[in-house]
Formats: sequence, C-alpha cells, structure tokens
Amino acid sequence: MAMMMMMAGICTKDLLLPPASSSQPASILTCNVPTRRVCRRAQMQSVEPLPVVNDSHFCPQVADAVNLLYPEFMRIDAIVAKNLDRVLNAYASARVGTHHFGGSTGCGHNDAGGREALDSAFATLVGSEAAIVRSQFFSGTHAIACALYAALRPGGELLAVAGAPYDTLEEVIGLRGSPNHGSLKEFGVSYQELPLLEDGGLDWDGLDEAVKPQTQCAFIQRSCGYSWRKSLTVAEIKRAIEKIKAQNPRCVVVVDNCYGEFVETLEPTAVGADLMAGSLIKNPGGTIAPSGGYVAGKAEWVESAAARLCAPGIGMEAGATSGDVMRLLFQGLFLGPQMVGEAIKGGLLVAEVMAAEGYKVQPPPRIQRHDIIQAVQLGTRERLLAFCAAVQKCCPVGAYIRPVAGASAGYESEVVFADGTFVDGSTSELSCDGPLREPYVIFCQGGTHWTHWALALESVLEALSKF
Repeated sequence: MAMMMMMAGICTKDLLLPPASSSQPASILTCNVPTRRVCRRAQMQSVEPLPVVNDSHFCPQVADAVNLLYPEFMRIDAIVAKNLDRVLNAYASARVGTHHFGGSTGCGHNDAGGREALDSAFATLVGSEAAIVRSQFFSGTHAIACALYAALRPGGELLAVAGAPYDTLEEVIGLRGSPNHGSLKEFGVSYQELPLLEDGGLDWDGLDEAVKPQTQCAFIQRSCGYSWRKSLTVAEIKRAIEKIKAQNPRCVVVVDNCYGEFVETLEPTAVGADLMAGSLIKNPGGTIAPSGGYVAGKAEWVESAAARLCAPGIGMEAGATSGDVMRLLFQGLFLGPQMVGEAIKGGLLVAEVMAAEGYKVQPPPRIQRHDIIQAVQLGTRERLLAFCAAVQKCCPVGAYIRPVAGASAGYESEVVFADGTFVDGSTSELSCDGPLREPYVIFCQGGTHWTHWALALESVLEALSKF
C-alpha cells in the first residue's frame, strides 16, 4: 500500500502515537502529502519543554549563555528553513541532475551543462538576471575586483558608500601597494569615500549629495570587515541604492556580499544592486567548496565581470572545473543555509559569553545578525594573540600550531589567524583573525555547529584568565 502511494507521487509518513492505555495498542497515523515539501503536521500530544543545559562538556559560563540563547537559536532555524527552501526551488528550476557533476578539462568546452546549471540556480536563488560561479576566482577580493573593473572606466569615479573598504581592496583601488600592478588608480579611476557616522552607521544625509555625474560606480560593503561598525541590513542596502540611483541612474552599484549570504532571506541583487560578489569558501560554499567565488547581478555587468576573469570574447563560455569540484560547488551551496545558521548561533554565543566577561562586542548580545562575523574588542596585543592561540587548539587541523602574527598578502597591518580548517583560508569553518593594531579586535566567524564554538570558548576563557 505504502509503495503504491509512493509510486503515485504521494509521500506517506507513519507517526507512531503513544497508546492511551497499556491495553490499547499503538495506532498508526498516515499523512498523505501532495507535494514534496508541503505537509500538514499531525496534531500531537503536548510535549514537555526541553530541560536546560547541564552538561559537563560546557563550562558554566557557556552553559548559562546557551540556556539564554535557545529562543534565538529557534528563530535562526526558521531562517535556515526559508533559505533552504529557496535553494531547493532554485535547483528544481535549473533541473539540476547528476550529469551536471561530470566536470570538464582543458578549455572546458566539453562541460556537460554544469556551469550553466550552477549559474542559473545561483541567479534564481539571489534574484538576479545572471551569475557566474567559478572555482577560478581565487578569493572574494578577486571576485569583487572583477566586478569593480567591469563597472569602471578611465576618467570615472568610484564612491565607497560605507566608509573604508576591507584591507585587501586597498591595493585594488590604488590607496597603497606596488606601482605598475594595474590598480584602478593607475587606470585613471578616481576614488571618493563617504565616512561612517560616529555610531558606525551610514551617513544618509551625506549620501544624498555624494553621487556626482562622474560617479561610475558606488561600492557598498555589507559586512563590517576589519572595522568596528554595524553590518548593513538588506533593507539599508536597498535604501542606499535608491538614493544613489536618484542622483545618477547610470551609476553601477556594486555590493561586497562576503559573509552576508543566507543571513537574511533576500540578497542585495533582489533589491536593486547591479552587481554583487563574494567567496565560495565563505557562506555559499557550505564549508565544503574547495575554492571559488561568484559575481551576480544584471546580465550586461556579469558578462563584463566574466570578461575580466578570463578575456573579452570568452567570458562565461569556457573554463574547466573537475567533476569532484563541480559536485562540491553544488553540494556546498545546498549546505550553505544550514552552515550559515550554525555560524550565526556560534557568533551569538561568543557575544553572550564575552560580554558577560566584560569585553565590548559588536554586534551586541542577542541582536539580529546581518552577517556571520562577531567582533570582540580585547584591548591588548597579548590578549588578541592568546585568543587566537586558544581557538587554534580547538581546530580539527593544526591544533598543535601556535598562531604567530605577521605580514599577509593584501593586508597593511600584521595579522594573526586561527584557522585550522580543512579548506585553506575558509572562514565558513570555525576561525578567527584580527589585525595587530588598536583597539586589538578579534573577528570570529564560521563553524559547522554552534557546539564547536562552545568548546572553543572554554579554551578562550581559560587563556584570558591569565591576564
């Protein structure tokens, strides 16, 4: 009977209900589900509330914080469900099948449709006309640079709307770095920056007058980066886009979407951004994408960014990706909502515990998140190094390594990283890092489950207790 119903496309779920008395046998409740995801819940008996956490695996400070955060965790799970549904619908629309995991070699002309299916699914997912999702993007900075070079031409102006950009973009723009490396400045592009207000928010009044006729591109960084500021909501990004377009409709709005994917249920391209870019070893890679990045937005600008990635005339029509990698890109994007949800829970836990210990945190405890980064102001170089060392001890890879601050490509200041991750540089896995400069802020992100941060925090508290 059940097999016949399954063959007819009807999903059956057998729910074993407890007997009303010892003499009455258990009953089977069968629920017919007409679609793959829509199911009415059977009315169940009342359930006792979950007990508070009292487990020796967590130190008291962490256990107390977890008990406070359970309502927040349930709210995050609701967002995860909505975003997972978006991914499933996008994959269904693109008709994703196992043949798309075959990969290609050489120029990639023998690709079995995997490139196009992944690009199509991603564009549907983020509400854009087009997208290019490739393993050939080295990093988020690389993808963002391709988007900026797509939008800007000699004599134009780049306007940074949300204060100073992330450190690694400074050499792309030409604010520092080696000559003759092809920065935007060397190509005749000028740069203007709209400082943030004292509270870390956008200067809305200043933005009303900031866009000029020569402003070819307005750049919005969604996440806080290495700044002590609020990350932007999608609603704020939409408001900024409307103000920019009202002054210059031809101005191309580019959003650095790193760390923001799947945190809300809409992405910037769904509210008017012309282009957005990010990394696959962050949120949308689901902790398993081995490399890559994306650019999504209006078709003409995505094609221009693709030409910057490879060469004019080739654009999106070539580029080999091995079968193993192609499958991981599809699977990683599918896992993205869940991994982002766990990272947000981990960030909430870091904020709750560290604030209780007397440290300044950004965002504050139990505040709705708009990226996966949790910043903690530690005040001294020694505490910053100790925090990183404590987290590194709790990493699955390289737990025996002691992080040492040093120069890192693209960064002006010395930087220290705790990133014992399976994918090198992955910040969707549990990790933290920070520049060695005042006020010595550590930026925490990632994690495949919030309990990993719970265990790491015990190590952190023990290390900081020595100061």
